[in-house]
Amino acid sequence: MKLSQKHLILLAAGGSAALMLGALGFQHLGGMAPCKLCIWQRWPHVLAIGFGAVALIALPRLFSLAGLLAALTTAALGGYHTGVERGWWQGPTSCSSSGTDGISADALFEQIMAAPLVRCDQVPWEMLGLSMASWNMLMSLGLAALWQMALRAR
Repeated sequence: MKLSQKHLILLAAGGSAALMLGALGFQHLGGMAPCKLCIWQRWPHVLAIGFGAVALIALPRLFSLAGLLAALTTAALGGYHTGVERGWWQGPTSCSSSGTDGISADALFEQIMAAPLVRCDQVPWEMLGLSMASWNMLMSLGLAALWQMALRAR
């Protein structure tokens, strides 16, 4: 069975909505506050939901392309966040640990006091060895494939 463009758009935008509901559930029901990079990953999903809604009304190809770009953006952010969590590279200094070498006690105290409550370089939850950022990346790549199929559908 071949899915229509509208069905593909609904699946892709609905997938972003499901991921957002999941993230909000972890936050509000599970008590897991998001870090800065987690918040960054949410914005493209919100945009994809909006693009999907508009694509159902007008200009489906244009807004499918926009949805594809949003899905790829959040996938890239999820990949970046995964690398920060795994220690492959340094994350934003505003939400990651940086070493204490060469820092005075006063500067270290100021850094601690200015630090956010949730760090980006720690994994608060895993399933099958993958963090939420990793799962977001993988699922968003799947959503990007749906957006791509919607873009090509007639």
